[in-house]
Amino acid sequence: MSLSDELYKEVILDHYEHPRNYYVLPNSNLHEKGVNPLCGDEFELFLNFEGDTIKEASFQGKGCSISQASGSMMTELIQGKTKSEAFALIEKFKGMILEHKSPEYSDDEADLEALNGVKKYPVRVKCAVLSWNTLDKALKG
Repeated sequence: MSLSDELYKEVILDHYEHPRNYYVLPNSNLHEKGVNPLCGDEFELFLNFEGDTIKEASFQGKGCSISQASGSMMTELIQGKTKSEAFALIEKFKGMILEHKSPEYSDDEADLEALNGVKKYPVRVKCAVLSWNTLDKALKG
């Protein structure tokens, strides 16, 4: 295993073992559920908006380390973003995982690169994109 693979594994495990924004957001403006029927991963997203801006995002769920870490990373990144910025982030992330694109991530988005290796394991791809698909569905409402 290369050093970068080891570092990426540590980032994923950190988000899995210490998920950010893992709680039910009371009085959320938007609530959406997502399920990966192939493996049973569940993801529940809570969003609060101020105008067009996501002021607060949280999640709950159960599943593998990849699905839960991806949700943790996503909720961290979308806070303070407008809907159009969130859609752009969805496109960037899914482009990396599903289309093998090499996006340039900003410093605050760097943790997402840890999930790039998931595309080597096709059965795990749906785990990584579950939270992003749930966000996409919620925003398109």
